[in-house]
Amino acid sequence: MEVSMPLPQIYVEKTLALIKPDIVDKEEEIRDIILRSGFTIIQRRKLHLSPEHCSNFYVEQYGKLFFPNLTAYMSSGPLVAMVLARHNAISYWKDLLGPPNSLVAKETHPDRGNVRMEGQHPSLAVRTEGQHPSLTCFSLRAIYGTDELRNALHGSNDFAASEREIRFMFPEVIIEPIPIGQAAKDYLNLYVTPTLLQGLTELCKQKPEDPYGWLADWLLKNNPNKPKLCHFPIPEEP
Repeated sequence: MEVSMPLPQIYVEKTLALIKPDIVDKEEEIRDIILRSGFTIIQRRKLHLSPEHCSNFYVEQYGKLFFPNLTAYMSSGPLVAMVLARHNAISYWKDLLGPPNSLVAKETHPDRGNVRMEGQHPSLAVRTEGQHPSLTCFSLRAIYGTDELRNALHGSNDFAASEREIRFMFPEVIIEPIPIGQAAKDYLNLYVTPTLLQGLTELCKQKPEDPYGWLADWLLKNNPNKPKLCHFPIPEEP
């Protein structure tokens, strides 16, 4: 007798990315690279950490010689925190960052200017679609980093660090896997598709001037999960 085992669920991994204070003005460029590299930005916030917050965030580095300079650097101005998601997000983001020491990154992962079109930022010619960042000759720290301390960006080291760091920067976020593949299809077919198809059918019948606004209003009015009030008659007192 054969026992059929359920297929394993595949989930999208998350990692924390930080754009450090000295390159916050490059956020738009860096976000473009992130999106071109196949990541989805799940959460984003800009904040200014105190030295105490930085000490708590980098608690694993406590006691090392560079620790005071690290906390001073990270609290020197606003930074941008993002939750990135994609398959193998942690390793892909670490490879895209390059070596922790920016001086090493500039030697081992230099910006190869001859591989891009004239006028194009080096980061926009990073790789062909589907190519792993480690197969390229560039890293974000080689482009934006300054030295061993001011290395421009941060990435979670492993899954446990990712969970802890995301909770630190986004305490309101619930850390849970994002379903994809069949799990995502089953969810949409059960909770979204039936109502959405009804709305799209009505949209085609009505042909409003603002289809997006009309559909949004229709979905709000016909939300099957909307609480319904039940009116019970109040008996009159004798």
